[in-house]
Amino acid sequence: MIKKQWRSALVAAIVVFVSSVVTAGVAHAADQVSVQLDWLVRGDHAMFFVARDKGYFKEQNIDVTAIRKGTGSVDALKLVANGNAEFGFADLPTLLVGRSQHLPVVALVAVNQESPLAMISIKSKHPMSKPADMKGMNVGVHPSGSTYVFLKSFFAQNGLNLADFKQSTVAPPYENMLLLGRVDVVPGYIDAEVPELEAHAGGPGSLSILLGADYGYDAYGSGLFTSEKMIAEKPDLVQRFVNAYVKAFQFVVDDPKAAIDIVVKANPEYKGKEETLMAQLQADIKSTFFSPYTKQHGIGAISDKQWSATAQVLKDQAVLPADFSPAGGFNSTFVEKAGAPKR
Repeated sequence: MIKKQWRSALVAAIVVFVSSVVTAGVAHAADQVSVQLDWLVRGDHAMFFVARDKGYFKEQNIDVTAIRKGTGSVDALKLVANGNAEFGFADLPTLLVGRSQHLPVVALVAVNQESPLAMISIKSKHPMSKPADMKGMNVGVHPSGSTYVFLKSFFAQNGLNLADFKQSTVAPPYENMLLLGRVDVVPGYIDAEVPELEAHAGGPGSLSILLGADYGYDAYGSGLFTSEKMIAEKPDLVQRFVNAYVKAFQFVVDDPKAAIDIVVKANPEYKGKEETLMAQLQADIKSTFFSPYTKQHGIGAISDKQWSATAQVLKDQAVLPADFSPAGGFNSTFVEKAGAPKR
């Protein structure tokens, strides 16, 4: 009888032990997610790679299984909206346009507090110090997408009529047409095309750059986003992801060189392009990452005022319907709960 009771007790103990192990395994299994970028790797994508490399995602019990290169913001938005990735990075004005077309996506972090879009020319051939200097120039135009919206808005804000200019249709990458002399001025991103263009045009200072934010283009740039479904069904996961992302954002700002080294380690095909990636990142640190609002609410925070201003830019260019409401297109509570540093 005693032996039988001992065996029963042993079996019960084993069952309890196995159950506790299984339960613990379920409780602590990391959430697997993937990230969809908007384009090829750039300096402002560093936060994803840093958070993975430094273990910030792991600290939040998240396993990032993939950080996929993209083919544009529109595709990135669709892939996340359709559930092919849980989080993404995209142009936020394009996100607003997507929402007007019923894409259920929501901005979480405004990485570029000001748009990194600018008008660019080769200084030795066509120097510019103000928008009026573009008169008489041949403008490279890609008649769709974020650069075209910017181009029309920039001209309108500065009393210029695009119809009065000679225009040549170009396709990305625009900088090749500029270097070849096929066009005189093009719209482009100071944190993407400009560093590489400078390298081919004669080095730093070889370009004339009119940053849109300095001339009335009042819009956000790019940022982190997710789907409405993720926020509704897994808000805790969204918060943990943003926690890790914001921690990585702080690291990137504090040590951009180390951040770029991590990006290249994760993407060895960029070996030898460290200077270009660093120049992209430094352009953002200097011109787009920070604003008066981030000094009060933390880096990446999104304000109602600037979100509405971004929508108004799009409405003025008839990209958004006049009656479209931008409400619900962003949720800044996650980044503020993450304790984003104020800068």
